[in-house]
Amino acid sequence: MARGARPEDLTGRARIRDAALLEFAEHGAKGATIRGIAKAAGVSPALVQHHFGTKEALRRACDGHVIESIREIKRDALAGGMGSPDFLSIAMRTARPIQLYLARTLADDSEAARTLFDDAVKFSEEVLGQGTPGMAKAETDDLHAYAAVMTAISFGVIVLNEHLSRALGGDVLLGDGYPRLALAMIDVLDDRLLTPELVEQTRRALKTMIAEGLRPPAEEDR
Repeated sequence: MARGARPEDLTGRARIRDAALLEFAEHGAKGATIRGIAKAAGVSPALVQHHFGTKEALRRACDGHVIESIREIKRDALAGGMGSPDFLSIAMRTARPIQLYLARTLADDSEAARTLFDDAVKFSEEVLGQGTPGMAKAETDDLHAYAAVMTAISFGVIVLNEHLSRALGGDVLLGDGYPRLALAMIDVLDDRLLTPELVEQTRRALKTMIAEGLRPPAEEDR
């Protein structure tokens, strides 16, 4: 953010960024254009270029905004906000453009997608490793893998939002499908489906594979 920027400039910059989130989500990085983003934001293409320079720079600004927004929402939720219906409604409204952007970005094999995923894994690893109000420390001897899988599960819900919305009979990103999705996710995270005996047996088998450098058979080996 430039020093001495006027409030109206800051408002225009944020409006352009928010419009860009939805344009990138709908059309992808290749399909979205400066002209289309400007039209969606109600400004001129020249103003978009004034604030961000190029489409790639605007894309990076969207990435940075999404990463920081995810961090803020997680911090607020873990600090107790998840128990407040007001927080949930605000998070749902705020997160929709971000979720749509994530759904499109994560489905693309791009540098932006890798950066977003890796940053989310790093943040999850920090939270899971130290614990936080409302969440215990993760019980695992491979914290990085734990954080990566948890991140994939969370992002997978976003990427597959259309299928989940159809299955649950409501929009899971915003609307009557979200509470049902959230309740199911809490049940999944709080449940212990496997018996201790099966967990221990499977752990031993998998650790043996790692220690001996074994791997599942490739398709051509079957």
